[in-house]
Amino acid sequence: MKKLTPKFTVLTPAQSRRVLQRNHVGRLAYRTAGTVDIVPLGYVTQGRWIYLRSGDGTKLAALARDPYVAFQVDEVAGPFDWKSVVVKGTVYMLEQYGGPVQRREHEKAVRLMRTIMPAALTPDDPVPERHHIYGLNIQNITGRAARSTTAARRRTRR
Repeated sequence: MKKLTPKFTVLTPAQSRRVLQRNHVGRLAYRTAGTVDIVPLGYVTQGRWIYLRSGDGTKLAALARDPYVAFQVDEVAGPFDWKSVVVKGTVYMLEQYGGPVQRREHEKAVRLMRTIMPAALTPDDPVPERHHIYGLNIQNITGRAARSTTAARRRTRR
């Protein structure tokens, strides 16, 4: 029986961004009431931004007080076959009726969200209560990966 061993690597920023682009569900970690919470959220990304949407609640109140967050996305095929990306940055609310920059960014976010959910923020929206749009400005991005290897495969690659 061949021994299975993992190989761990660090992803480049470009590789990490590709993981973000391929996926549309991640976990947002934020501080609230002296603790940390983490929630799964749908998202889209473009450039240095991740766009998210939420309904009213404690998460948005916490983000208004402390907009510094972490966001994680994983691709998992097995215990030693995975990629994980962590983004750290600042959340900015994108108001539909805000100033010109906010309105433009809000429209951009909605347009991007509709690439994965065409009915988003329309009368046919499956989650109409999630009407708050915000952008996470990516200030730091890191990624790691694991890949299963066997002793036989390693020898042939040398």
